[in-house]
Amino acid sequence: MTTETHETDVIIIGAGPCGLFAVFELGLLGLKTYLVDILDRAGGQCAELYPEKPIYDIPAIPMCTGQELTDRLMEQVKAFDPVFHFQEMAEGLTKLDDGRWELTTDQGTKIVAHVIVIAAGGGSFVPKKPHLEGLAEYEDTSVFYAVRKIDAFAGKRIVIAGGGDSALDWALNLQPVAEKVTLVHHRDGFRAAPASVDAMHALVDAGKMEFKIAQLAGVNGDGTKMTSVRVKSKTDGESDIPADALLPFFGLTMKLGPIADFGLNLNENLIPVGTEKFETSIPSIFAIGDINTYPGKLKLILSGFHEAALMSQAAFLVCRPGERLRFQYTTSSSDLQKKLGVR
Repeated sequence: MTTETHETDVIIIGAGPCGLFAVFELGLLGLKTYLVDILDRAGGQCAELYPEKPIYDIPAIPMCTGQELTDRLMEQVKAFDPVFHFQEMAEGLTKLDDGRWELTTDQGTKIVAHVIVIAAGGGSFVPKKPHLEGLAEYEDTSVFYAVRKIDAFAGKRIVIAGGGDSALDWALNLQPVAEKVTLVHHRDGFRAAPASVDAMHALVDAGKMEFKIAQLAGVNGDGTKMTSVRVKSKTDGESDIPADALLPFFGLTMKLGPIADFGLNLNENLIPVGTEKFETSIPSIFAIGDINTYPGKLKLILSGFHEAALMSQAAFLVCRPGERLRFQYTTSSSDLQKKLGVR
């Protein structure tokens, strides 16, 4: 774990579309941002839950996928050099004597900033775990819900469970480095991209990996090291697959998580805000996107973009007390165009 402390103007919790557009709006005002997200990449729900799903209500873009929207937003914020802390959960928040906030993540990262922006969608994404007796004993040693380093699985016997993009993608990516990969899914039908399914079947036909239509039934080992995964199928009953690691990819669920302990007033796991600047019950902590609530709230990406713009104006006054806030248009301001690298 790292113990280094970083300093910036604004910390954004959540790197989904609203968090990314907030980087842009804050950047136009000269404010630097750090983003913390439990996922391994930007995009939030768009990238994780529906990367290929069409979105039709983004202004001036008749149709784009969740991944395409994420890619365009990442391109838009590139000029402002945001710093991303992926696969980290915002765990603690402390008010410092100088008025700034110190945020601590579950990986020990500490970030100090004048402003906190919560753009966490419906909350933090956490993996859906299979209900298997004794599974928790092997988590982080033999059972993993994400792949952080491919090399960590080199030469190992791996069982991957699931039928979505994550399961198929990692089966394909780990197959070249692992001793053996076995994909387990309860049916011979998948929610993953057809090209990935075809590639998996080609490897199976070539004898380079194995696919079993079965359900997870248990794990075997000495309590510290797993030796096999027990599966159960309708045709063959129960059997054991020798394995050093189990990767269950059953999707994600959303929980408010440690944000609920930040001292904010909550309303049914949502954060009430005012519509002038989308500030929470605690000064200099703002909430934008699906995580917030107010009269007339619409859970639209478009609404989150609007909230990010107004929040940024208020955040500037917190970060730069005494400085005059000038409202400018990107179409006519040479200063903003210079920041964007287009002039």
